Amino acid sequence: MDCIKISGKTSHIEGKIKISSAKNSVLPILACSIMTREEIVIENCKPLSDTLAMMNIINKLGGSAKFEGDNIVVNCSNVNFVEIEPEFTTQIRSSIFILGPILARFKQAVVSYPGGCEIGLRPIDLHLYGLKRMGVVISEENGRIICDGTKMQAGEITLDFPSVGATENCMMAGALCCGTTVIRNCAREPEIVDLANFINALGGKIYGAGCDTIVIHGVDYLGGTVYRPLPDRIVAGTYLAACAMVGGDLFLDGFSPETIFAILDKLTQSGAIIEKNNNGIRLRSSGKLNAIHKIETQPYPGFPTDMQPQILAMLTRANGCTVIIENLFENRFKYTAWLNRMGAQITVKDRVAVVKGVKNLHGATVLAQDLRGGAALVLAGLVAKGETEVLGVEHIDRGYYKIEEDLSALGANIKRMKF
Repeated sequence: MDCIKISGKTSHIEGKIKISSAKNSVLPILACSIMTREEIVIENCKPLSDTLAMMNIINKLGGSAKFEGDNIVVNCSNVNFVEIEPEFTTQIRSSIFILGPILARFKQAVVSYPGGCEIGLRPIDLHLYGLKRMGVVISEENGRIICDGTKMQAGEITLDFPSVGATENCMMAGALCCGTTVIRNCAREPEIVDLANFINALGGKIYGAGCDTIVIHGVDYLGGTVYRPLPDRIVAGTYLAACAMVGGDLFLDGFSPETIFAILDKLTQSGAIIEKNNNGIRLRSSGKLNAIHKIETQPYPGFPTDMQPQILAMLTRANGCTVIIENLFENRFKYTAWLNRMGAQITVKDRVAVVKGVKNLHGATVLAQDLRGGAALVLAGLVAKGETEVLGVEHIDRGYYKIEEDLSALGANIKRMKF
């Protein structure tokens, strides 16, 4: 079993780092590649475990997805429709993204329910609702979702909640549907815009991504392309929070602030000094932080739920109390019990956490139970006195590629080892 060991109290974070393509863009783009018979090259990627799992699904379908350096080369010309076995779909929740592309190409799909981090109920009913609005007949049997899309057509879809995954699945399903599909109350995340730009680069006709209404004019054929997704805004936010928490001077090389204004606002409120220009983002911090009155997670452009654990970990050493309200996932505060083991003072009731800053955290053996909660424990270990061992590293590896090497290069005494 791997663990991440952090020794001593990191004195500062300093240096420059370049952020790779966003996991939450790469996964739907990989799934979307099923819709074309031509070669796709996805640039600036890392072999995250979630990315490798999606590539395994493509290979299982008869396609080819492989790394060549930092690029993923995908060719789905020989993909055949087969049922995707549970051993593949239960690894990652994003496996549900294959529904739309497989239906668009083969007019039928059978998949098992997806897996992923257990951070709360994440029903796929909106995915299925959107597909039903496009004429797909769906039944469920023994944990499998059986979809008949022989009568698929363009449709009008109004989502009850701006779900990122449902928006993306409907976009992909509609891209090859005859007629015009309209999705209302859709998600506005940057990854939605990224997927639309990718599909349009293939020859699709998607308009309005980034707004609350997306219009899709179906086309008969999608081609190939070389595409570079957006850099990962959550990885960027995590390293900025680490620098703010420890103190130091960090530069995100080539990273645009456009996608992380809500994160930068909270970091500024905490006392960090942030400079933004065309070359990237620079954060400087003394490590002495102010509490923030209240933080609420919201769909984009609000504060992202995927940054809630890292910011909460940062605020465990702030001067004063912060109230954090989690509006998206009801189990996302599980990691706080491990922070309290390290000396934090966090009180959780339902979807509200009250964080009282403390002078010092101390090292402990802790367990990452989900991706972002695991990142929060690593950040806490950076400022804790003594040694911290973070178990459950496989969760962290889903979204951070060798996080210990990135942080070590920035000055942390951190390494991966066998537990």
